[in-house]
Amino acid sequence: MMEVYVLVGSSGTGKSFQSISLAKKKKIEYIIDDGLLIKGNRVLGGSSAKREKSVMGAIKRAIFVEDAHRKQVMKILEREKPSKILVLGTSSKMVESIVDTLGLGSIQEWIFIEDISTKDEIKTARRYRAKEGKHIIPVPTFEIKKDFSGYFLNPLRLLRSFGKEDVNDWEERSVVRPTFSYMGKYYISNSVIEDLVYYVANKIIGICKVNNIKIENTNSGLLIEMDTRIVYGNPIKPIVERLQEQIKIEIEGMTSFNIIAINVNVRNLVIV
Repeated sequence: MMEVYVLVGSSGTGKSFQSISLAKKKKIEYIIDDGLLIKGNRVLGGSSAKREKSVMGAIKRAIFVEDAHRKQVMKILEREKPSKILVLGTSSKMVESIVDTLGLGSIQEWIFIEDISTKDEIKTARRYRAKEGKHIIPVPTFEIKKDFSGYFLNPLRLLRSFGKEDVNDWEERSVVRPTFSYMGKYYISNSVIEDLVYYVANKIIGICKVNNIKIENTNSGLLIEMDTRIVYGNPIKPIVERLQEQIKIEIEGMTSFNIIAINVNVRNLVIV
């Protein structure tokens, strides 16, 4: 029988930030947070409420109102058969709703954010949420990067010790600014991405020219395709690989987009 633990705290008090440490102390592998089902440092299923365009949409996503979303997570839970699970919510009513909707059973233990965080920690968390719109997702950035392409997403690594008998351990969380927290909206046009491709290509020795750049912006990230001309006498494969690598570094670093693929077509060699 599954043991259900719930962590309750109002929005912006640091629940997601504290959830990893709490789960480790309670020896809980599975976490439900903002519409996601998480095991350890992996997202098993669900869809993040932080991708919704409005606060109301985020709430509905977090409590699994949408039928397909709910069934997907329930199916994974049935397959995984966790012995313990931690459910996060902003109120007692919310966590009870999630537990009931997903058919998790009765709640084994109630934990409130005030029980595990100091007043100063909660105050700091509230300040970051109010002033900077920062939200925490309790998984490493690489795990959710494709789901938050184009969002401001940064890793947060912490060194924690879990008692004298345990070794120090690194915890990684992700910091994201959801769409509904922006003060206004931002949009990066394809022409900006093209300019970045040209900028990178001009710095690589052996590349004569790139043109016919095509950019497809999907929910998971960017697909980039281009034609290139390479200076005769240079090794083609290493130059193309360096071009791909540098484009990925520059675009992901400057725009927050996730790069799915960079396809380079070498059309001809140029004697200079």
